[in-house]
Amino acid sequence: MKDDVVYVAMGGGCQGCSMAAVTLKQGIEQILKQMIPTIKAVVDATDHAHGSNPFYTSEKGGESPLHQAAKA
Repeated sequence: MKDDVVYVAMGGGCQGCSMAAVTLKQGIEQILKQMIPTIKAVVDATDHAHGSNPFYTSEKGGESPLHQAAKA
């Protein structure tokens, strides 16, 4: 946390997941703001392209594997 902004780096199954942004904004951010009212923002600091099997990677052109398969 710096200057009332919380930086969250997710790992595990959240790292690279297409729903990570929803989890962060509608789940984590809401809970943190209820518990600590002085928080101004919650920022996703996750490296979504890094990890053993991230959902999105630069090699995939930023697309999900399902979207790539549908185009094939």
